[in-house]
Amino acid sequence: MNGTLEETSALLAGIVGLWEESYQDIEIAVCPPFTSLASAQSLLSGRGVRIALGAQNCHWQMKGAYTGEVSARMLSEAGCTYVILGHSERRTIFNESDEIINMKVKSALDAGLKPILCIGETHEERELAQTYEVLLHQLTEGLRGITPSQMKMVAIAYEPVWAIGTGRTATPEIAEDSHSYIRSEVTKLYDDGIARSTLILYGGSMNAANAEELLAGEDVDGGLIGGASLDAKAFTGIISAATKFL
Repeated sequence: MNGTLEETSALLAGIVGLWEESYQDIEIAVCPPFTSLASAQSLLSGRGVRIALGAQNCHWQMKGAYTGEVSARMLSEAGCTYVILGHSERRTIFNESDEIINMKVKSALDAGLKPILCIGETHEERELAQTYEVLLHQLTEGLRGITPSQMKMVAIAYEPVWAIGTGRTATPEIAEDSHSYIRSEVTKLYDDGIARSTLILYGGSMNAANAEELLAGEDVDGGLIGGASLDAKAFTGIISAATKFL
């Protein structure tokens, strides 16, 4: 919940102003608040930059008496390509269950959106050596009923909850271990080809200073950027780090 229309416009203008030709080969998306989607789409169109638009959430129904909610179809019509689902804040603050998140993933796919399914363990769960158990449960339930062809549209974001907004970051070894485990479980749920093509993003306080070492992990395909995405220079610094792995 950051970014007025004016702030979003200034941020996107800053990113466009720092754009480098090498960024064209990186898959980039920005996910502003609902109120800024239309203006963001307008600002990005025709600027010669390869930046897709995404949203931070959606409802599991396409329409109906759900006051205050936004549907996947509405997001698609607004120009969105991606939607973030199951973010740790949605799970903890808004009590979203795996069942609800799974319904949202299906709705997003039905609307032609690419879901970014977030999964991750809390500090307590990691201390109790439950990381794999938590990741497997959230992954399996989040993807329940998703067909192999649909899975080709889904990205996974590993969010160690203990590293979100805390300033703490998983070591490259921890990140790679969790990402490798997630990919192995996607292989079991589908097949090796789908697992290899599934983007698995790291979402725990990635910034310009640590992006290169985190992205060096064999199974770390990118980042789901939080605080660092609110500053154009910091965000493009992460993109620059990603270009080194093309």
